[in-house]
Amino acid sequence: MNLILSDQFQAEHRFSSAPVRIVSLVPSQTELLCDLGLESRLAGITKFCVRPFHLRAQKTVVGGTKKVKLDLIRDLKPDIVIANREENTLEIVEALKEFTRVWVTDVRNIADNLRMIEDLGEVFNVRTEALKISDKIKWGLERFENFMHERPARKTAYFIWKNPYMVAGGDTYIDAMLQLNKFDNIYRDKGRYPEIRLGRIRLEGDPEVVILSSEPFPFSDEDAFEIGRYTHHGKTVFADGEMFSWHGSRLLKALPYFEQLQLRLDRLQ
Repeated sequence: MNLILSDQFQAEHRFSSAPVRIVSLVPSQTELLCDLGLESRLAGITKFCVRPFHLRAQKTVVGGTKKVKLDLIRDLKPDIVIANREENTLEIVEALKEFTRVWVTDVRNIADNLRMIEDLGEVFNVRTEALKISDKIKWGLERFENFMHERPARKTAYFIWKNPYMVAGGDTYIDAMLQLNKFDNIYRDKGRYPEIRLGRIRLEGDPEVVILSSEPFPFSDEDAFEIGRYTHHGKTVFADGEMFSWHGSRLLKALPYFEQLQLRLDRLQ
């Protein structure tokens, strides 16, 4: 094995062999690594790496995504750390580079996601497994796009936080999933994760659908009522945030979930 590859942060990496000891700082990418058959190579994960369910009981937890225990990671002697431009800070990445290789992903759309899967297949010499996942995703996308073909677009706001209220804007993986569902994000032009005022929601697009994500904030029925009353008959639904925000192999599960979500919205009309 003699590879020269660039990660999605445009850093060049030379590999003479596939990395054996991995630390993953991204929950969705931890899930992907396991689906690629690399669970045994995982030396460390974050406290938010909850898929597969058993993983945290078997692997060393190195902190969260925004605050990691550098000394603990150093002690694990990883061959590579998998990080993400959005999930992890530049300070964390730079600190890790002082003693180990850091592969940084940047996934904002489906094309980025497919490239990441194929890249990791190259890095870890599991190309066949990566190709199987990407092929399944492409087949699932074709099926879902056929399902969505004659469905109308719906003006939508996707809430991720309260106090202050924050929503998913454009140039995000969440927005890519919204577009896939023909959810016309009314905040697409307001930045990536803008703060908003509920009193202006009608003026800023008056969504037909309000989506309350299950993560990172646990919205309640009271929150749904509060937000919904500022719209003009908008339908408010709770959604599994992992399906909209987790990239990697999670998209395989997200596509049938999106189909059921669309049918649920049909019943609300």
